[in-house]
Amino acid sequence: MFKKWFGKNKSTGNDNFQVFAPLTGETVPLEKVPDPVFSQKMMGEGVAIRPSEGKVVSPADGEILQVFPTKHALGIKAENGAEILIHIGLETVALKGTGFTVHVEAGNKVKKGDLLVSFDLDYIAKEAKSTITPVIITNPQDFRSVSPVAPERVEAGKDAVLELAKK
Repeated sequence: MFKKWFGKNKSTGNDNFQVFAPLTGETVPLEKVPDPVFSQKMMGEGVAIRPSEGKVVSPADGEILQVFPTKHALGIKAENGAEILIHIGLETVALKGTGFTVHVEAGNKVKKGDLLVSFDLDYIAKEAKSTITPVIITNPQDFRSVSPVAPERVEAGKDAVLELAKK
């Protein structure tokens, strides 16, 4: 009731939510991803990671919304309502699932750091356009802001890559 009259208590720190790195590797600004669908932010706001190992973990506590039939991408709804798309590599849909092992399915509850997908990094590097993996908030309009906060190198499940400010 007091929030209605006086606004949110900015000192609590509860207005922000962090999305953690789903992969270990080097961060790449979304604008530098060599695919206009991502670099022009047609899918939403986010960051990209050039992975150094073939594991994708959950970037937040939440629920798996979708695993693409070709295993190259999945969607998660975080507990705060953020919808997160993890798209492993670029033009990897053409691989038709080869090189990917999915460990979850739609409807599964996940915790930050849970293994979601394993993939053959060498195979993806050889057969796809790029291993760069966009991590996208597909509903940025539901937040006051979506800001990249990632250091140059990130460790899966340990380093924050995005900070979302609630409206």
